[in-house]
Amino acid sequence: MRTIKVEHQPTTTTRSETQPVRKHGADLSQKAYLNAVAAVLDYGAQMAVALFVSPLLVNGLGSSTYGVLQILQRLTSYLSAADGRPTQALKWTVARYQNSDDIAEKRRAIGSAVGVWLVFLPLLVIAGAAVVWVAPTITKVSQTMYPAVRAAAALLVTDLILISLVLLPDSVIRGMNLGYKRMILTPAVTVIRGILTAGAIYLSFGLIGVTAAPLAASILAGVVYWGTVRRYIPWFGLAKPTFAEVRHFASFSGWFLAWRLVNKVLMSGDVVLLGIIASAELVTVYTLTGYAAQVVVGLIGIVMGAIVPGMGGLLGTQQYRRATDIRREMLILNWLLTAIIGIGILLWNKSFISLWVGQIHYAGPWATLLIVLSVTQLTFIRTDAFIIDLTLDLSRKVILGGISSLLSLGIAAVLIKPLGIVGLCIGLIAGRTLLTVLYPVLVKAALNDKSSYQLSRMIRPTLLMACSFGVACTVGQHIVVNGWLEFAGGAVVTGVVTAPTMFFLGLSRSQRRTLLGRFKQIRLFGNSESTD
Repeated sequence: MRTIKVEHQPTTTTRSETQPVRKHGADLSQKAYLNAVAAVLDYGAQMAVALFVSPLLVNGLGSSTYGVLQILQRLTSYLSAADGRPTQALKWTVARYQNSDDIAEKRRAIGSAVGVWLVFLPLLVIAGAAVVWVAPTITKVSQTMYPAVRAAAALLVTDLILISLVLLPDSVIRGMNLGYKRMILTPAVTVIRGILTAGAIYLSFGLIGVTAAPLAASILAGVVYWGTVRRYIPWFGLAKPTFAEVRHFASFSGWFLAWRLVNKVLMSGDVVLLGIIASAELVTVYTLTGYAAQVVVGLIGIVMGAIVPGMGGLLGTQQYRRATDIRREMLILNWLLTAIIGIGILLWNKSFISLWVGQIHYAGPWATLLIVLSVTQLTFIRTDAFIIDLTLDLSRKVILGGISSLLSLGIAAVLIKPLGIVGLCIGLIAGRTLLTVLYPVLVKAALNDKSSYQLSRMIRPTLLMACSFGVACTVGQHIVVNGWLEFAGGAVVTGVVTAPTMFFLGLSRSQRRTLLGRFKQIRLFGNSESTD
């Protein structure tokens, strides 16, 4: 793909010339806010559906089969690395060049994405067939379960193959920073998926029925996304790319492919490893205990993901100072969210698990604390990983991520036998420390940020978070509630008390002023002008 030339602005501006910049900054804030609202609604729908459906799955399938389902879902998700990752490459390419007027080039980028999907389709089919065949062995089921497990794996693989094509228009929507345009439709599809899953359990369709529900929902999502992109992005369409463009896109997609595999190991390798070394029953305990913590990863990920596309336009026009300022705001917001939500989880997770699926599925205080610490670490890693994607240079990110994944799983594999879930979490945290240290270095280089790193700025928030987490974990083991109403009231009070405490004690005056200034630019019920 040819390089888009950018004209540099003069260093001296008049007052009238600075006004559009402020408007543009406010517009980026507004779009980030609207995208975040849309993503939170979608994610909230997913969590609400999971909250309702998970107990049905545990009771309907049984603890062991539910653990098998979790392993199958993680296992088949690894196959997404074999589709060439055209959706991710397309999203970040469009985000980087969203301000370009070259419509033909954008359409050729979409054509290149479709071409890459077709090239990798045979590989995806072959890899999927292999997963279907070995699934019973990995899940350690009895021979009588072999047909059902293979059929379930086949349905999950089919859904994975289809979703790569379904998400192409959605990648364009998000790359153009217009994800909020599908604010209601996507949560509706999620709810329908939950209804289909619940129906499969009610009708006793078992493992096969449960895995067929996502496939039906993906087909519906395809209709929604294609309709939305045609409505809000008039230039959307396919154009025949040149061979050089397809080769460049495939090379770019290849790095996303490698990162997808690395990311899957980072995000879900724990479940597969625990199932192989320990048992499906322990996987059930681990996934249910860590459910709320995983919500944190997803929630913060969607908030940061809503902000990042706007940064793509800044990097495309080489506005590195503004991009650096936004990245610092993202880290501040990341810390604040993880601190508030982490304290709430440590205080109320035991009660939540007891009310939700029964205390027998609670892994204990040490496991809960380490799960929260591991996801806190992961949220910061993912924030910087999003920014690195915008540079369209993924080689070092992927290599470091691969090394970190191998370290994490290697250490965890040694510690699972003697320590169980605690050993797994220690291994994850230890291996990911490499990324905690080196990803910020890559981001600073990409943003041309030559400012010195001040360790003193991290001492107060780090100590405050550590002390708060320790106290919350200790107190949480003694909290017992008798119903959901009491639980909800306690969680709300915790949030009301924790949020201002973390805001004023954990952030400096300048950091508080920066966040408040950003929030003032947002119109809570306003709209952002489309750039389509």
